[in-house]
Amino acid sequence: MKRKIAVVTGATGGIGMEITRALLKGEFRVIMACRNVEKAQQKRKELLQGTDLAEDRIEVMHLDLFSLPGVAAFADQLLRRGEKLNMLMNNAGTISTHYSQTQEGVERTVGVNYVAPYLLTRKLLPLMAPGSRIVNMVSCTYVIGKLTFPDFFIRGRCGAFRRLLVYSNTKLALLLFTLSLSDKLREQKISVNAVDPGIVSTDMITMQKWFDPLADLFFRPLIRTPYQGAVTAIDVLLNEQWKDTTGTLFVSTRPGKLSEKYLRHARIQELWEQTEEIVKKWL
Repeated sequence: MKRKIAVVTGATGGIGMEITRALLKGEFRVIMACRNVEKAQQKRKELLQGTDLAEDRIEVMHLDLFSLPGVAAFADQLLRRGEKLNMLMNNAGTISTHYSQTQEGVERTVGVNYVAPYLLTRKLLPLMAPGSRIVNMVSCTYVIGKLTFPDFFIRGRCGAFRRLLVYSNTKLALLLFTLSLSDKLREQKISVNAVDPGIVSTDMITMQKWFDPLADLFFRPLIRTPYQGAVTAIDVLLNEQWKDTTGTLFVSTRPGKLSEKYLRHARIQELWEQTEEIVKKWL
């Protein structure tokens, strides 16, 4: 029997590990797409340890989301194989502490959180068939996101660099990409949804400030564990109830209600067109 295949980006993180573990229980063959291959190989051993899973159930592949040529190379490798892809979980994300750009001239957080998963998804579409599911990890911070062009791609936002505001802008962009792509793939019956994990206890929320130890002591116990943060994504990926649902933001395992502000966002078409211009050489 040929197993279904799932790709999980950022699979070595807390949420990524929980998603990978759930997909393995769901009888999938999982490709852990990670920048740090050595770390991923160690995590792979942890996932296999004490189980009767066959070695080939988990594959580690190098994926550098900081590099668009690296993203294209990863996707091209899968395209050459020609194996059908049933699940794509765009889970990886970052929040930069200072302003910097990728080699392509895109602000670093924008590149990793938005442009790279955009390119990866677009390139892998030929491997997907009716019933395939694409899930994008967004954040509740999308509600404070604002898109101005070309500032969004070059600096993350208009004005001074503010890490949380830039991060929020990337999550808004990823949500709008979800809505646009779901419309384009609706007739092909490939679902595209977004999930909000809530505020989760991961390294990403560390701010590299003097108050981090106090925040860890008083606030981390009150926020979600990586497993709790992964539950919604796992449900959208595996629950048959959602197999025909597309273009939806899920919150706490239930479809959330998006306002017309997002469903008919004033910048949604412009965002698509400008992103296509950036990635067109790899498509």
